[in-house]
Amino acid sequence: MAKNILIRPVITEKSDKQMAKTVYTFVVNRKANKLEVAKAVEAMFNVSVESVNTAVIPGKMKARSTRSGMVKGMKPAYKKAFVLLQEGETIDIFGDAGTEE
Repeated sequence: MAKNILIRPVITEKSDKQMAKTVYTFVVNRKANKLEVAKAVEAMFNVSVESVNTAVIPGKMKARSTRSGMVKGMKPAYKKAFVLLQEGETIDIFGDAGTEE
Protein backbone atom coordinates (compact mmCIF):
# COMPACT_ATOMS: atom_id res chain seq x y z
CA MET A 1 0.00 0.00 0.00
CA ALA A 2 2.66 2.53 1.04
CA LYS A 3 4.73 1.73 -2.03
CA ASN A 4 1.99 2.95 -4.37
CA ILE A 5 1.48 6.22 -2.49
CA LEU A 6 5.01 7.42 -1.64
CA ILE A 7 7.11 7.78 -4.77
CA ARG A 8 10.33 9.37 -3.46
CA PRO A 9 11.57 11.90 -0.91
CA VAL A 10 12.43 15.42 -2.08
CA ILE A 11 16.07 16.24 -1.31
CA THR A 12 16.74 19.97 -1.74
CA GLU A 13 18.30 22.68 0.40
CA LYS A 14 14.87 23.95 1.40
CA SER A 15 13.56 20.51 2.34
CA ASP A 16 16.80 19.82 4.24
CA LYS A 17 16.22 22.95 6.37
CA GLN A 18 12.64 21.85 7.04
CA MET A 19 13.85 18.46 8.29
CA ALA A 20 15.25 20.26 11.34
CA LYS A 21 11.63 21.18 12.16
CA THR A 22 10.52 17.54 11.54
CA VAL A 23 8.81 18.44 8.25
CA TYR A 24 9.60 15.91 5.52
CA THR A 25 8.75 16.35 1.85
CA PHE A 26 7.74 13.50 -0.47
CA VAL A 27 6.59 13.20 -4.07
CA VAL A 28 3.36 11.22 -3.83
CA ASN A 29 0.76 9.67 -6.12
CA ARG A 30 -1.48 12.37 -7.63
CA LYS A 31 -4.62 10.51 -6.54
CA ALA A 32 -3.54 10.06 -2.91
CA ASN A 33 -5.24 12.18 -0.25
CA LYS A 34 -3.79 13.47 3.03
CA LEU A 35 -5.07 10.56 5.13
CA GLU A 36 -3.57 7.98 2.77
CA VAL A 37 -0.22 9.81 2.77
CA ALA A 38 -0.18 9.95 6.59
CA LYS A 39 -0.96 6.22 6.89
CA ALA A 40 1.70 5.35 4.30
CA VAL A 41 4.40 7.38 6.10
CA GLU A 42 3.44 5.88 9.47
CA ALA A 43 3.53 2.34 8.04
CA MET A 44 6.78 2.72 6.09
CA PHE A 45 8.88 4.64 8.64
CA ASN A 46 7.20 3.62 11.94
CA VAL A 47 6.60 7.22 13.08
CA SER A 48 3.59 9.29 14.21
CA VAL A 49 2.33 11.93 11.78
CA GLU A 50 0.87 15.15 13.17
CA SER A 51 -0.29 16.78 9.91
CA VAL A 52 0.04 16.60 6.13
CA ASN A 53 -0.09 19.44 3.60
CA THR A 54 -0.17 18.75 -0.13
CA ALA A 55 0.55 20.77 -3.26
CA VAL A 56 0.11 19.90 -6.93
CA ILE A 57 3.06 21.26 -8.88
CA PRO A 58 1.98 22.08 -12.46
CA GLY A 59 3.87 20.74 -15.47
CA LYS A 60 6.36 23.01 -17.23
CA MET A 61 7.06 23.61 -20.89
CA LYS A 62 10.55 22.52 -21.88
CA ALA A 63 12.37 23.05 -25.15
CA ARG A 64 15.73 21.65 -26.17
CA SER A 65 17.70 21.92 -29.34
CA THR A 66 18.80 18.94 -31.39
CA ARG A 67 20.56 18.59 -34.71
CA SER A 68 17.25 18.74 -36.52
CA GLY A 69 15.93 21.81 -34.67
CA MET A 70 13.99 22.61 -31.54
CA VAL A 71 12.00 19.93 -29.74
CA LYS A 72 9.21 21.13 -27.46
CA GLY A 73 7.62 19.10 -24.73
CA MET A 74 6.12 19.14 -21.26
CA LYS A 75 7.49 18.01 -17.93
CA PRO A 76 4.69 16.19 -16.10
CA ALA A 77 2.81 17.65 -13.15
CA TYR A 78 3.31 15.98 -9.78
CA LYS A 79 2.06 16.14 -6.21
CA LYS A 80 4.18 16.94 -3.15
CA ALA A 81 3.28 16.18 0.44
CA PHE A 82 4.75 18.04 3.42
CA VAL A 83 4.57 15.69 6.42
CA LEU A 84 4.92 17.11 9.95
CA LEU A 85 5.90 14.46 12.49
CA GLN A 86 5.14 14.38 16.21
CA GLU A 87 7.74 16.10 18.37
CA GLY A 88 10.82 13.96 18.95
CA GLU A 89 10.28 11.72 15.89
CA THR A 90 12.65 11.62 12.91
CA ILE A 91 13.01 9.77 9.60
CA ASP A 92 16.44 8.63 8.41
CA ILE A 93 16.08 9.47 4.70
CA PHE A 94 19.80 9.42 3.92
CA GLY A 95 20.34 5.96 5.43
CA ASP A 96 23.36 6.96 7.52
CA ALA A 97 22.05 5.91 10.94
CA GLY A 98 24.79 3.34 11.54
CA THR A 99 27.73 5.17 9.97
CA GLU A 100 29.87 7.60 11.88
CA GLU A 101 32.90 9.39 10.48
